[in-house]
Amino acid sequence: MRFGLLGTGHWAADTHGATLATHATAELVAVWGRDPAKAATVAGQLGARAYDDVEELFADVDAVAIALPPDVQAGLAVRAARAGCHLLLDKPLALTVEAADEVVEAVDKAGVASLVFFTNRFRPEIEKFLANANRVGGWYAGRGVMHASIFQPGNPYGASAWRREQGGLWDIGPHALSVLLPVLGDITEVTAVDGPRETVNVIARHATGAASELSITLNAAPNATVVEQVFYGEHGVAVVPERGTTALQALSAAIDRLLAAATGPAPRRDPCDVHFGRTVVRILAAADTARRERRAVTP
Repeated sequence: MRFGLLGTGHWAADTHGATLATHATAELVAVWGRDPAKAATVAGQLGARAYDDVEELFADVDAVAIALPPDVQAGLAVRAARAGCHLLLDKPLALTVEAADEVVEAVDKAGVASLVFFTNRFRPEIEKFLANANRVGGWYAGRGVMHASIFQPGNPYGASAWRREQGGLWDIGPHALSVLLPVLGDITEVTAVDGPRETVNVIARHATGAASELSITLNAAPNATVVEQVFYGEHGVAVVPERGTTALQALSAAIDRLLAAATGPAPRRDPCDVHFGRTVVRILAAADTARRERRAVTP
């Protein structure tokens, strides 16, 4: 399958581009970016052709991998789907429910395969954990803490404008939800409050009756970073295992799954397709609205 890469930043070049360029059954042939000079540089590094016209790129490839800010990604994903391209997207799918709806509608209408790269969902150790958790059942509570510290010298994500503007809820919140939802079910009620160091603290009720809480920030004290998720149930406590798979290995598995979904007379739905991506956006938007409204009325 011939892929085009949309994006020229660190994540685009060093993860998406590097993985596609070495994948056994995918071929990276095209690169487009909002800065043509950067696109030419990245394309040269990866052995691909740089495109100035993104519509021309869509016409020359079978699929696109998008590594751009979510508000930019959503519009390009709609255009790519309408051009008949399969989609490998980043999380979050979009920054509004309306934009996510447009992506889902375009994908469904075009009949293309789609996948949103929630990194943990393509790590075999996490998928094994989720399968076992669903086999055991009886979970009534979940807790997650994701405290990152990206605004330190040398961090490649520290200069990301959308991450600074939207914060950890939108950047790493999707990672937490991608593991939380398969165990406790969809979220039907949510509230959130802000805390120090740009922390967002979320409490949710799930369709199963379970409840969960998440604490998320990109601006933790450098000596206070932590990533952990724990579930509590009738049969005991389950801790999500530490990551043993790199992001590049996880993305390679994601490409495999997109290829599998695109094979056959009609694309197959992947558990992490744009429909799931829209569910995550819906929850993030509700939590964001709750924290903003609560902040507005706090003395």
